[in-house]
Amino acid sequence: MREAAVINRHALEAVEMAIEPGITTLELNRIAENAILHAGGRPAFKGYRGFPATLCTSVNENVVHGIPDDRALRDGDIVSIDVGTFYEGFAADMAKTYAVGTIPEDVQRLLDVTERSLYAGIEQMRPGNRIGDVSAAIQDVIEEAGFWVIREFVGHGIGREFHEAPDVPNYGRRGTREVLRPGLVLAIEPMVAMTQTPVIVLDDGWTAPTENGSLSAHFEHTVAITDDGAEVLTAKETMNTSEGEKRGA
Repeated sequence: MREAAVINRHALEAVEMAIEPGITTLELNRIAENAILHAGGRPAFKGYRGFPATLCTSVNENVVHGIPDDRALRDGDIVSIDVGTFYEGFAADMAKTYAVGTIPEDVQRLLDVTERSLYAGIEQMRPGNRIGDVSAAIQDVIEEAGFWVIREFVGHGIGREFHEAPDVPNYGRRGTREVLRPGLVLAIEPMVAMTQTPVIVLDDGWTAPTENGSLSAHFEHTVAITDDGAEVLTAKETMNTSEGEKRGA
């Protein structure tokens, strides 16, 4: 899974270098797919329950599962790039929301808070803690900042299958749900809207925007529970919760 995560992260980094006003999400999809295949991996999303692409590219009010197309990104957009990879029978999953060109300060704050909530959840991933501890830590950061936790989608276990038990909601109560044990690997992925809103699914069966058009952000890492804490497999460098404020991307 570490090797799958490295391939996955490198694909996202290749996409990140190409994000600018004028590029299409379809071109970003091509970049990611080429990077994964060149490294010997297999795109995890393509063909999954009929999904047609390597990336989920969710622009502005679209929370998750956006399908790449030939629409050009514009200055001031934000775009969530979600990518998954299989390698030697194991999966990795990662997402990050990017500014396209220049965005307003309040939108940048949305991105910053969402990423911070991800790491707050990761810091709770210690043996003996529970899923509810992770969920509550994420929720606290988001709601203290005045944003809305998306409830329709959750994080998940990951391993030989792309989606495995247990689910990991981005809201919850401490001391509840499953106990975290060494060897468990989770995809932690807070999804956050600027204002309170339900999420709907469009006629394509995938794209999931906020009902009221509120902008949304999405960040995700694949994280393993070890005897010493959490190892963030998709971080730029090995990160363990014992390292405090050290951050990967």
